[in-house]
This record gives sequence, C-alpha cells and structure tokens, in this order.
Amino acid sequence: MVPHDAEFESLVPRHIDGRRSFVRATLGSGLAALVLPASAQAIRTPSTGLVTGEVTIDSNGFRLPAYRAMPEGRANLPVVLVVSEVFGVHDYIADVARRFAHAGCFAVAPELFARHGDPQSYGELARLMSEIVDRTGDAEVMGDLDACVDWARAQGADVGRLAISGFCWGGRITWLYDAHGSEPGRVPVRAAIAWYGRLVGSPTPLQPAHPVDVAGRLSGPVLGLHGGADAGIPLEHVERMRAALRAGNAAARASEIVVYPDAPHAFHADYRPSYRAAAAQDAWRRALAWLSAHGVA
Repeated sequence: MVPHDAEFESLVPRHIDGRRSFVRATLGSGLAALVLPASAQAIRTPSTGLVTGEVTIDSNGFRLPAYRAMPEGRANLPVVLVVSEVFGVHDYIADVARRFAHAGCFAVAPELFARHGDPQSYGELARLMSEIVDRTGDAEVMGDLDACVDWARAQGADVGRLAISGFCWGGRITWLYDAHGSEPGRVPVRAAIAWYGRLVGSPTPLQPAHPVDVAGRLSGPVLGLHGGADAGIPLEHVERMRAALRAGNAAARASEIVVYPDAPHAFHADYRPSYRAAAAQDAWRRALAWLSAHGVA
C-alpha cells in the first residue's frame, strides 16, 4: 500500500527506534515520537479569549476523545471539523484548531484512531500504518465525524454552517466526508479545505472509494491545496481530480484546487522540515477566505 504520507519516511529522526515509548499527557499536547523534535519555526497560537481543551464525544457508545477550541462567551458559532494527519491530534493539530477558533469558529479535532491505539506512541512509520491507520476504516471515520457534528449541535453550535479541514490522511477524509454530507439524512458540508490529501487509490474493504470516485457528488465546494513537488501525490492525480470536479454537480464545479509549484508534501506543517512559510501563509489566507465566501465564518 502507498503510505498516506509518502514523503515522511525521509523526515523521521534516525535516533528514534520502533518502541512505543512516547506517552502524552492530554490530547493536543506534545508530538508523536515519529515527529520529535519539532522544528524551531513551529507556530504557537495562544488560547487567550478561547475555551480550549479535551472533550469526550459519544460515538455510538464509544467514548471518542477530541480537542475543542472556540471563542469564549459566544454561541451559535459555525463548526469546523479538523482532521489530523496519520500522527493523530498532537500540538500542531490543536494549534490549527485554535487558529480556526480565533477566526470565529467552533473547532473540533477528533482522535479518529482512538479505537485502535495511540498514534503518538509510535516511532516507526510502517508499524503506525499497519497497526493503526490501515485498520481505521472510512465508514468508522464517517460515523465518528457525524457524532462530532451531533455533539457540536448539542453544545449550541450552528451545524448549518458546517466545514471540514484535513491534512494529509485527513485531506483524503475531507473529500470523503464532504461527499458523505450529500447522503439523505446527513448534515451537508457548507465548505471544505483539503490539504494535500491522497486523491486516487485502489479500493479495499475498509477504503472502498477515494476522492476522485466521489468528486461528482459533493455537498459543498472544496478548496484543495497541493504542492507541485509532492513526491506522493503526482500532478497527474491532481488533474484527474480537476476533471472529475468539472464533470460533477454544482458543489463539485464550484470547487477549486490550488497547486504551489515548488512546495513539497506537508508544506503547511510548521513543525516539520517540509514547512514552506510563503505557501503555508498564502494557503491559510485562502482557507479563511473560502470559509467566508461560502457562509461559514
């Protein structure tokens, strides 16, 4: 199987072995063993004026942990689901949730791998993929994200202004959940931002479809953000996705994919050597403008 984060193996610090020795104190704190140490340019967004921290969400009887960030003292906020890379909800993902909260959103970042283990305890990518990520099926993830939406509604958030934004593994999930929102009885996604998610792949029992397969039936427009130097997602796949969007429904045709020619995979991940400040900053401005243009924030 092609890794969900194909470039990452070259970035893993060589002094880390495969033992599961890293333990975090709370969700959204620390980094996975695979990504230690963090790069010096890692952004730290303050919690000033926000309500932040770990929450527990009931997902069909399973206690799903999630990191929540929202403006203090405000109700009826638009909802943004933040979907992690394969490393789970660590410092960077929590920081992104706080950035969305400072933009006026009720941000929820669920630990979607929780049923299968702690991704932050792994120091070997191959084991992380085989023991946790590849066992986390799409139907399970869709159900957990639905539970997050239900929970946000119960907290007084406005799920009529629902958005989703995901990175790497979460970028692929973003496309799938947007299409999931077009099914009867589901809450439609108003706008989505998919950061360098895998677009094309072979079907498996746990991953029966990929973004290019569902592009024509989106519930809301998607902004796709990709690097032209991404070794794991060739531009040919990006062009196939663009063609599928052009042939799709109104939300698909309103979608857009932006490619930063010299940017690698994970160019927004400020804690990694792949970070490219100019592309990341421009992409973040586009992401917030996308939410605003489609009535989310």
